[in-house]
Amino acid sequence: MKKINLAITGCMGRMGQQIIKSAKSDKSFRLTSLTESKKINKKINGLKINLNTEESLKKANVIIDFTTPKCTFQILKIALKQKKRVVIGTTGFSKKEENLIKKFSKKIPILKSGNMSLGINLLMFLTEIASGILDKKFLSKVYEVHHKHKKDYPSGTALMLGKGIATGKKKNFYNLIGKKYLNKKTFPYSNKINFNSIRKGEIIGEHEVKFSSGKEIIVLNHEAFDRALYSEGALSAAKWLMNKKPGLYSMRDLMKFK
Repeated sequence: MKKINLAITGCMGRMGQQIIKSAKSDKSFRLTSLTESKKINKKINGLKINLNTEESLKKANVIIDFTTPKCTFQILKIALKQKKRVVIGTTGFSKKEENLIKKFSKKIPILKSGNMSLGINLLMFLTEIASGILDKKFLSKVYEVHHKHKKDYPSGTALMLGKGIATGKKKNFYNLIGKKYLNKKTFPYSNKINFNSIRKGEIIGEHEVKFSSGKEIIVLNHEAFDRALYSEGALSAAKWLMNKKPGLYSMRDLMKFK
């Protein structure tokens, strides 16, 4: 079996390091490029860490990107020029940036997900079902906890779950976004979707969706114990994307959730 040449951007970040570790034990891949947005004089697995340039990414069949929105678009411009496949795990995109990614996907295959975990994507699917069934009788809110180093909030996963609520109600998610709280002990339900983000310790990820009628509460949740579940999901996405035509895909496409 021919190995897939893999480039990992943001290789010094938490997810970058985890993907390198997981890729080393996966015989489907050959690491050909490790990049960062700033110059770093260091080698990992014998590979020099390069800047995000056409030269540094030219050998890759697929690029896995867990960086920042600004960096992701640098990568996408290079990927478009070189016709590379891209797996995007970066979060924190604006609505305008999300639409721009869709434009790139018309020319190259892109799989984008705020969370690469099977469990989280199943949770989103269940959230859509619950939201559709409960509809206007129940208010909803989303709660998430991540490590103290995570800068963006709500997390990409929390926003995914919010979209799940909106999809279930057959409404535009951006019209349903309510207040975004940070490190609050409690936060209210409303006619929109409120979010509360906790940043503490080294917690990998906890997510919870709550529906309340005022008489009862329904809770859907997920807790991650090992960051490897995200890196292994990203590698599965990279393999799956190798046989796909240009388009914007998600983990749900890979998992064949309807």
